[in-house]
Amino acid sequence: MTTLAPPPADASAPTDGPPAPPPPPTAREPRQETPRPPARPGLALAGAALCVLAAVLLGFAANLTIVGHLQHARDQQTAYDELRRELALGTAPVGQRDYEGKLLKPGAPVALLKIPALGLNEVVAEGTTSEVLMAGPGHRRDTLLPGQAGTSVVMGRQWAYGSPFLDLHKLPVGSRIEITTGQGKPVYEVTGVRRAGDELPAPVTGGRGRLTLITATGAPYTPSGVIRVDAKLITPVQPNPPRDLQSGWIADSEQALGTDSGAWLAVFLWSQGLLIAALLAVFSFRVWGRWQTWICAGPLLLALGLADSRAITALLPNPL
Repeated sequence: MTTLAPPPADASAPTDGPPAPPPPPTAREPRQETPRPPARPGLALAGAALCVLAAVLLGFAANLTIVGHLQHARDQQTAYDELRRELALGTAPVGQRDYEGKLLKPGAPVALLKIPALGLNEVVAEGTTSEVLMAGPGHRRDTLLPGQAGTSVVMGRQWAYGSPFLDLHKLPVGSRIEITTGQGKPVYEVTGVRRAGDELPAPVTGGRGRLTLITATGAPYTPSGVIRVDAKLITPVQPNPPRDLQSGWIADSEQALGTDSGAWLAVFLWSQGLLIAALLAVFSFRVWGRWQTWICAGPLLLALGLADSRAITALLPNPL
């Protein structure tokens, strides 16, 4: 007789007794925070100093190259629009005072300088300080405006901020220099190029006019002297308005190779702001994170570095 084995029990079938309790939840281990390094004031101060140094060096290099050229182009466009408007209204300056009788402010546009042989087309501003020459060539305030009887002096930079007078030494004798002022369009003809030690030209007499262009000479960004280009007026002389500043009545900062000592205050203030921003960046780096700090603090440090280095540039020789 064959015995049949019972069928296997169905797991899904109900069983007698209460269901088994679920397994207890696995206990999670407490999250371990990354320990922060101990505070080191000396190291934080050194980091802030490095940030300041890096921002100033980067800003200084940018101001003397790309950023400086872009700023020069923007300032020239603004000055051209202003001079064009004044010429159209008949209020362009013809002397040391404006149409309201006030002394011209440094940086006010006074003429449009064009040298076809060099492809140069620049607005000339009043004054020859380092700050004024960042925007383009400047007219020496104690000399006559171009087109008038006597000697007019215009100074420009050799390398930095657009380098408008970079090729001034290549200007051949006989080249034409065209200038537009509130009195008309005087034209000059180059008579020679002078360097240190060369013979001085004869004084201007008999109601004639002369234009002298000045810039630095020497290796790039390291001026060792100045170069002068003299040109004689070949168009009719314009009237000379009364003058307040006589020859030599200007500060040393407006002389050739002069430096603007008044820029020290701006250097101090911008450096102070840059140091505070660097200290905040170092503190944020410790409590916030690396990338978050650089994303937020990087543009601020760069902007302050550009402003600080611009003020430092004003302490360098003006025709640099």
